[in-house]
Amino acid sequence: MTSASVNPLLALLDQGGLPVFSQIKAEHAVPALDHVLAENRAAVSALLKQPGPWTWDSLVKPLEELDDRLHRAWAPASHLNHVVNSDAWRAAYTDCLPKLTDYGTEMGQNEDLYRAWQALADSDHFRSLDASQQKLVRDTLRDFRLSGVALKPEAKTRYKAIAQKLSQLNNKFEENLLDATQAWEKPITDEAALAGLPESAKAQARQIAQSRGKDGWLLTLDFPSYHAVITHADDRSLRQEVYTAFCTRASDQGPNAGKHDNSEIMEEILSLRHELAQVLGYANYAERSLATKMAGTPERVLEFLRSLAQRGRARALR
Repeated sequence: MTSASVNPLLALLDQGGLPVFSQIKAEHAVPALDHVLAENRAAVSALLKQPGPWTWDSLVKPLEELDDRLHRAWAPASHLNHVVNSDAWRAAYTDCLPKLTDYGTEMGQNEDLYRAWQALADSDHFRSLDASQQKLVRDTLRDFRLSGVALKPEAKTRYKAIAQKLSQLNNKFEENLLDATQAWEKPITDEAALAGLPESAKAQARQIAQSRGKDGWLLTLDFPSYHAVITHADDRSLRQEVYTAFCTRASDQGPNAGKHDNSEIMEEILSLRHELAQVLGYANYAERSLATKMAGTPERVLEFLRSLAQRGRARALR
């Protein structure tokens, strides 16, 4: 097992402070995650062997500390995968996702853990908690149910399989979107074409071109470049070209149509979300999604969207 002395992700847990990102490598991610997940599982098991009654300090606080340890070890690795994406980081991130999904499902379907939270909610101690603490307890019990804690064994198994597949699909969706973003570029050789852009945006475009061994300026679909063009460029056709490329990334439309296409992935995600919702007893995924939101029902959401559209049309006609 990788020790904290050689793994900067584990050192964060012992020493505290901010991550030293320059020291964190892709090969650190899997050993660090395995280490923390094993420790968390052991800690939860030991916690549940303690006698009650359960209180905020005896149940909620130690569990939040375990979640915090996991976040502190995983968040820097996840961040680096997104900002300095490479084959090595992609492989490490992809290896970690099933482990995280398994752990999350395992905790969400842990009946002993659920009963401990329910016992806290039913106790006299619960009434002494402030409003925010009581809401956290109630929301946690809701999340247990949304994780399938009350399902029959075969339904729990199917829930876990769907969760794993959705994790894989969501990751592939993000990879395709990143690849599509990086696949498009527009070289500019006449500075007049960049009229309206702030000097800082033009300097960045020149720096990008130089870093790729090209003359002039280079526009990309990375957000700083995209936002500068859409917000400030005087050239309407340039804005339209960049906007079209940005909005059709990883699809069957636009300048790179079919390249890194997410269409089939989106269909599979929607299908699996629908099945997951039905496993949990909802008619569709919209109902499942709104179980944690204030809107309440899909009909209320649609009513709100229609009212926005009507107001928009009314303003356009003024």
